[in-house]
Amino acid sequence: MKRTIMAIDGNSLLHRAFYAIPILSNREGVFTNAVYGFLNMFLKILQDYNPYSVAVAFDKETPTFRHLVYKEYKGTRQKAPEELLPQFDLTRKVLTAMNIPIYEADGYEADDILGTISYVCGNSGQKVVLVTGDRDALQLVSKNTEVLMTKKGISVIDTYDLNAIVQEYGLTPDQLIDMKGLMGDNSDNIPGVPGIGPKTAIKLLKEYNTLENILSNVDNIKSKKIKENLIIYRQHALLSRDLATIRCDAPIDCSLLTKPVKIANTPLLKQMLAELELHTILDRLGFSQLNTLEKEKSNERNKTIIEIQHMNDLRMMMKELMTQKEAAFLFHFDEISIAWTADKVYRIRLKDNLIGEGLKQEEVCEALRPFIENKNIYKVGNDSKQLLHWLDKLAMKLEGLAFDTKIGAYLLDPNRNKYELEQLLYDYADIDVQKADAADLLSLSRIIKNNLKSKGMDELYNKVEHPIIRVLYDMEKEGFRVDKNMLQQLDMEFTKEAENLSKAIIDLAGEPFNINSPKQLGEILFDKLGLPVQKRTKTGYSTDIEVLEKLQGMHPIIELIMDYRQVMKLKTTYIDGLLPLINVKDGKIHSSFHQTVAATGRISSSDPNLQNIPVKMEIGRRIRKVFTASDKNHVLVDADYSQIELRVLAHISEDPSLIESFQMNEDIHRRTASEIFDIPLEKVDDEQRNKAKAVNFGIIYGISDFGLAKSLGISRAEAKKYIENYLHRFPLVARYMSRIIKEGKEKGYVTTLFNRRRDIPELASRNYNTRSFGERIALNTPIQGTAADIIKIAMIKVHRELERKNLLSKLILQVHDELIVDACKTELEEVYVLLKEQMENAVELSVPLVVDIKVGENWYDVK
Repeated sequence: MKRTIMAIDGNSLLHRAFYAIPILSNREGVFTNAVYGFLNMFLKILQDYNPYSVAVAFDKETPTFRHLVYKEYKGTRQKAPEELLPQFDLTRKVLTAMNIPIYEADGYEADDILGTISYVCGNSGQKVVLVTGDRDALQLVSKNTEVLMTKKGISVIDTYDLNAIVQEYGLTPDQLIDMKGLMGDNSDNIPGVPGIGPKTAIKLLKEYNTLENILSNVDNIKSKKIKENLIIYRQHALLSRDLATIRCDAPIDCSLLTKPVKIANTPLLKQMLAELELHTILDRLGFSQLNTLEKEKSNERNKTIIEIQHMNDLRMMMKELMTQKEAAFLFHFDEISIAWTADKVYRIRLKDNLIGEGLKQEEVCEALRPFIENKNIYKVGNDSKQLLHWLDKLAMKLEGLAFDTKIGAYLLDPNRNKYELEQLLYDYADIDVQKADAADLLSLSRIIKNNLKSKGMDELYNKVEHPIIRVLYDMEKEGFRVDKNMLQQLDMEFTKEAENLSKAIIDLAGEPFNINSPKQLGEILFDKLGLPVQKRTKTGYSTDIEVLEKLQGMHPIIELIMDYRQVMKLKTTYIDGLLPLINVKDGKIHSSFHQTVAATGRISSSDPNLQNIPVKMEIGRRIRKVFTASDKNHVLVDADYSQIELRVLAHISEDPSLIESFQMNEDIHRRTASEIFDIPLEKVDDEQRNKAKAVNFGIIYGISDFGLAKSLGISRAEAKKYIENYLHRFPLVARYMSRIIKEGKEKGYVTTLFNRRRDIPELASRNYNTRSFGERIALNTPIQGTAADIIKIAMIKVHRELERKNLLSKLILQVHDELIVDACKTELEEVYVLLKEQMENAVELSVPLVVDIKVGENWYDVK
């Protein structure tokens, strides 16, 4: 049986990982996203393909033999980003700690090392699998060698064997080298022959078989231009082929590959990954399992575990529990654990009603009811909103919820992707367990509370983030009614509209084709209709929205394609997506609201994302009509903060002109236009107001002159002048912008008015683009984050007042700066006043908060 030898192009995969995964860094500011992505892919490939042996090849910084032959080789390549460069050495160190062979050689590239491994191991009868993102490696495919090509990001892989090469190119692997000689390679600055692209090169090779035959039969080539270029650039073609040819004689010792792969789970590797904070990789390598026994022994010494196996035991526990002031409370699908000290935990095993060991869930929960519904025993939970839903199904209401570790951890580090309890225990409490219990939770809660207090965020937690848990739970439970009949009617309308647009597009194209296929669409637009190519992808022409916008006005088909895409997106996302989410019992959609997703503090939603229902186009706004009041006795009341982020900017910057404008209830965009165009207020026209509006909101998001120019369709110089005039007229805004960026760089973070903190490691980057991105975050977070805090405070106040007054009206949705209440018609006037008072007095700023309120039968009417 053949052994599988795997060789990985480390440079290629690291580059792909870097661009596929957002910038990540540990607490020391060490960039880790490429290492993380590489290791994830590396471990997945090992798992999926189970090679006998594996090695990773890297380029060396020294010039290769190709540079000696052609000094311009790869001369057009940009230098790797500053965030990526140190991750090459980090990856080498991690692989070395794993005991994975690393190959690199002076004068040779990683490709040549893959070629050498393929040649040596393939000729010895082994199966060789090469992993790379560089299509040059396809020339190495043979009966013993296949290539795994990373296609998209680091997760999608195409497998190339001899059949796949023939199917895609109609050529042999050897001919692919000649193909590169003909067409060259822009990415490596290999010249090739001008005027010859992939199609022409393949056609010539199919006819003449080799590059030498093509050059020998140049007089027989029909195209005058191609014939002429092949004669003139003959030496370029031969040189390009040599540059593109992967060498198979790199000075490496392939005997290392006779040993089976075995990742060494050493303390050194664990320490290295822990310092890089690559906890997911630690888990995948099984370090948590390796240390479970040791940790459990430690826990057994320091923590008493009491198994509750009978109802009598549970009653005895309840007697003691009901005398406590605080207890941690944790549910797993098969277990409930409770602890009021960190050194003792009660575990209650749950069983199915028919099988398994343990106690019945219903009996246990009923026995725990006095504790669950007791307001005087403070409870510590994790992801408490889910617990509230779970208890609601058992007709219980959790009272006395005092702290949620997930929400606390979110405040401490809002840039995290996930907040799993076990990971938080590892990061904050140095507790390494596979399955956390209530005693672990209690220990974690105390650490997170102390961290919040030390960073001055305990008040933000207690007054904003903790009470909003209950508000979001009630909104999820209440839901938003959807008119299913109207949604189905819209489905038919959109389907008909898409069919009509499709027919019109095909008529203009002059032939049937798949409009949803970028490849076929590109061929129609650029090959058949002759429109100017804007940009290319690896698979052909790009037809993304940016390209279509540039082509607008050049051919009537473009507008139709854009309309078609818009209709199809609305249909698939907001009609096909909404229909299955309607609850059959109450006819409502019960969206999930998340408070630990957005780093700015904003609430997001999913299943469906109600915060992304389209509003800019009439066709999209029609979808809002299906969201209605709960019944004929209710109406929707929509209360929307007016320009809240600009008001926050006025308050934070203390700019007198901005403050005065809001205090006088002026049209802020008209006032800004008056200032930046230096004209009287009454002479500002609508076009000038719109430009000023773009500047106003652009300043909040740190817009550049390039971004503003693109947004307004003006020259960059004109956009730059608008921004300069704005900052000259509002000097304290300019001072704020300068101050907050400086502050962010010094501290490594920025805060909102309510001390919400966001770390910005990008500010320390030596890469201009990354650093500029960090500066935009620094500018925007205090403003958007403060606005998010204000809307949360308003939600809490509105929710509390609705409950205090025992009103039937319910808060059902928050979208950005607006709240929607499903109001009982008999309470409409009271709800109107309540919303106005609570929202406009949520906080006190140097400028008034203004709320616009509208009433309607559906969401479309109130907007």
